[in-house]
Amino acid sequence: MVSLLHALPGSVAQGLIWGILAISVFLTFKVLDYADMTVDGSFCTGGATCVMLMLSGQSVYVALICSFIAGMCAGYITGLLHTMLKIPPILSGILTQLGLYSINLAIMGKSNQAISVDQYALIVSLRFINYSILMSVIIVAIIIFLLYMFFGSEIGSAIRATGCNQNMARAQGINTGRCIRIGLVVSNGLTAFAGGLYAQYQGNADVNAGRGAIVIGLAAVIIGEVIFGSRHNFAVRMGVSVVGAIIYYIVIAVVLQLGLPSTYLKLLSAVLVAVFLGIPAIQGYLGIKAKQR
Repeated sequence: MVSLLHALPGSVAQGLIWGILAISVFLTFKVLDYADMTVDGSFCTGGATCVMLMLSGQSVYVALICSFIAGMCAGYITGLLHTMLKIPPILSGILTQLGLYSINLAIMGKSNQAISVDQYALIVSLRFINYSILMSVIIVAIIIFLLYMFFGSEIGSAIRATGCNQNMARAQGINTGRCIRIGLVVSNGLTAFAGGLYAQYQGNADVNAGRGAIVIGLAAVIIGEVIFGSRHNFAVRMGVSVVGAIIYYIVIAVVLQLGLPSTYLKLLSAVLVAVFLGIPAIQGYLGIKAKQR
């Protein structure tokens, strides 16, 4: 129990950082209704870009901005593959993700690049968890506010309309292809930004850092919606996704404290997503059974 309490702040810090990725997954899966697999690659791209720029002497703020831009470029490529070449959403994301693996290796020059909080002014670090939690909360709050304002604008409303019904949106004169590309650009920019923060927190950028990121992001979104419901305004739903990420990492910490080998973490993630995805169907099934009785 004591060791679990010691691990709790670290779980919250990681949950907040991955919560930014959860917001990006929420934007594609729930708002844009687009199954984007690019995030596994763009998350690593953000971390690689951030670390390498800082190692070359750039400030952490410039590095994070460039990480965001790198993620935007990745999202734009996925959008072009889908809207211009008519490649299905999942396949277009997988193609970009596959290409990003080589690009990430080229950015770093090798599979892993370390960065030390003793030598560089990092925004978040595993060594200073309480400060990292505070900074992450502030960053998440700013991101939610900016996205709330953006999606309340004319172009943001057009993106939401595209996600709701593309045919109806086109009938209203909305350029749905452009809206899809903008949505993917914003989403993957956030993913890469989260990757940059996570690389700082971990103290290194690794070419495999984003592997399974889509599962974690989806788990956070689903956990948040199942526990808190989905009938909230736009800002609250984004915040709920962040809380879902925190709950996810707390569950991971609890299971690890119970003795589960770390090699089973990916399996646990898949099981968690399946369970929370299946809860509405299970509830409906139980409700039908109750009425029959």
